[in-house]
Amino acid sequence: MPSPVPTPGAPCWIDLMTADIDTARRFYGELFGWEFETGDQEKYGGYVVARKNGQPAAGLMQKDDTMAGMPDMWSTYLRTMDAAATAEAVAAHGGQVHMPPMDVPEQGRMAMFGDPSGAAIGAWQPGEMVGYEVVAEPGTAAWHELHAKDYETAVRFYQDVFGWDTEVMSDAPGFRYTTLGSGMSAQAGIMDASAYLPAEVPSHWQVYFAVEDTDAAINKATAMGATVLDGPADSDFGRVAMLADPTGATFKIISSQAPQG
Repeated sequence: MPSPVPTPGAPCWIDLMTADIDTARRFYGELFGWEFETGDQEKYGGYVVARKNGQPAAGLMQKDDTMAGMPDMWSTYLRTMDAAATAEAVAAHGGQVHMPPMDVPEQGRMAMFGDPSGAAIGAWQPGEMVGYEVVAEPGTAAWHELHAKDYETAVRFYQDVFGWDTEVMSDAPGFRYTTLGSGMSAQAGIMDASAYLPAEVPSHWQVYFAVEDTDAAINKATAMGATVLDGPADSDFGRVAMLADPTGATFKIISSQAPQG
């Protein structure tokens, strides 16, 4: 499972771009037990930091007029020690620089890229804010997964640009999966999605949140306006379901412990 102190290139932060920040705060606050701190409007554009047990867990941001037509979505950020050098590497290895590195006063530097498979991925160069400080506990990020239509190209990209030390978890024709790191120390995964993603759905990253009880979390989420898109289903790692929040942003939940027996 991911570490709260990520290695360079590993996921270190998540945030939600939402059309309705008030609804998002109510929904995730109730579902995950988050408390919120709103940043200065002039310095940080009203960016909201979600905390779990007092520790930073995620960010939320109200979409503005420049984002009209874009779906609400969760984004994963990978840690970099030099955002400018990472942007150059992205461009050199077939990716796109959607948002060049920008300073977040006192906190660090952020950027947003597109990988060669078409998925958007963020980068965070830490300053005072290192990223999330609690993971794999109920109400926090448990896993990050790229569903890539061009699997082999995506794996090479993250190796070359973010320095991923990868392990092939499965190379079966129907299930090809590579992880950043190995075994229980793995911090993210890349899945070959060429066989199941529809033409209109691009490659994308998905965030899994840990919950104590997947079915109970589904009941709570749907009562607040969420939609179940897939599952729940048992896996070797826990009971998993995919949901859309009240404004359509998708995410996954997974029980904190694998099924017994």
